[in-house]
Amino acid sequence: MARVAVVTGGTRGIGRAICEQLQSEGYTVLASYAGNDAAAEKLKAETGIASYKFDVGDHAACQDACTQIAADIAPVDVVVNNAGITRDGTLHRMSFDDWNEVMRINLGGCFNMAKACFPGMRERGWGRIVNIGSINGQAGQYGQVNYAAAKSGIHGFTKALAQEGAKSGVTVNAIAPGYIDTDMVAAVPEPVLEKIVAKIPVGRLGQAGEIARGVSFLCSEEAGFVTGSTMSINGGQHMY
Repeated sequence: MARVAVVTGGTRGIGRAICEQLQSEGYTVLASYAGNDAAAEKLKAETGIASYKFDVGDHAACQDACTQIAADIAPVDVVVNNAGITRDGTLHRMSFDDWNEVMRINLGGCFNMAKACFPGMRERGWGRIVNIGSINGQAGQYGQVNYAAAKSGIHGFTKALAQEGAKSGVTVNAIAPGYIDTDMVAAVPEPVLEKIVAKIPVGRLGQAGEIARGVSFLCSEEAGFVTGSTMSINGGQHMY
């Protein structure tokens, strides 16, 4: 039976590209999403990939969703923690809610999904967890103390959990994308975006498919000796 992969935030942008890449390689892929029903319906209509609607920042909801997936299809073999939000602002202007919501979803979601699936992976002797970090979690970014802290936390979470799964055939890795041509980046004002691209040595934004192919490798059988690693895909903008 095909391995079951869940991609959080999987109905748009990088998440959708990851879903399509894994599907093309024979995984049974499921996407999670929080609220955009239209995007989930479009994904289903165009690819056949089904979605489960739940909040990755809600611990009980993640437990319930993964239990339901196991009942509907099979236990989860691969988790790609891609879901994330931004609530940008300088610390002076950032509310506690802006801080807490980004930490709850971006970092808390990784814990919640791992907590739901990691024990079963260890028992079965095989599993893959790939956490989507960020260049801004490595280098920092003005006006993003919440986002940078959450993404930096993901890199530490990855290294620690990798040590727990290594002897049981469960690998845990991260990818740190640079600036990728998605809706989130498209919302950046053009003058600011031009300055960003000017700092990328390859001279362009990344493509979602380039992140997806990195995820694909880390999920593969061939990557069994890779764990606790962060793959930076950023066009040379930050060499970490």
